[in-house]
Amino acid sequence: MRELLRALPSLAGPLPAFDPATAPEDPLALFADWFEAAIEAGVREPHAMTLSTVDESGRPSARVLILKDLTEEGFQFAFGSAGRKGKELAHTPWAALTFYWSPLGRQVRVRGRVELADGSRDFLARSESARAVALAGKQSTPLADRAELAAAVESARERVRREPDVVAPDWVIGTVVGEEIEFWQGNDERRHIRVQYRRVAGAWTKEQLWP
Repeated sequence: MRELLRALPSLAGPLPAFDPATAPEDPLALFADWFEAAIEAGVREPHAMTLSTVDESGRPSARVLILKDLTEEGFQFAFGSAGRKGKELAHTPWAALTFYWSPLGRQVRVRGRVELADGSRDFLARSESARAVALAGKQSTPLADRAELAAAVESARERVRREPDVVAPDWVIGTVVGEEIEFWQGNDERRHIRVQYRRVAGAWTKEQLWP
């Protein structure tokens, strides 16, 4: 495996230029610019992000979710609070997000507290299948077999059709209110460019970091 991994290229380029001196004072503006660049570069699912949380013992968990919105408050995602991430966030309401756009050699890392809000609007905008799975519940619990899942989802799908306005009671919107946001531009000579924003007394500060 080591030889196989060593033979795989990384940050092969060509990679875009990034001059830290041109970085705006607001990291959300820079994120929007980078996000649009990822779309233009044809990055598949550029809104996919890794959400990392910790359990009561401080052991981390990570999973890939979809960014639902970017507001002045922060980065939003939707989820059922009865599952693992909901329980972990209830105990430790802090999380980290990681975006990685491989063709551009770019990462964005976000760390901050998580604020929860009603997720009804998001839930009703989901597809019928997605609503049925969420209504079936039991996320992250043991599954005896696929037939059990199929039966539960079909029952929930029938309920969605009977009650089109039904919403899963645990469905919420989480907003990661960034305290630190880092922009990482890869370099094929490993002289990576890193710009870190930190929120201090309600205002953003900006500095470069060593690779």
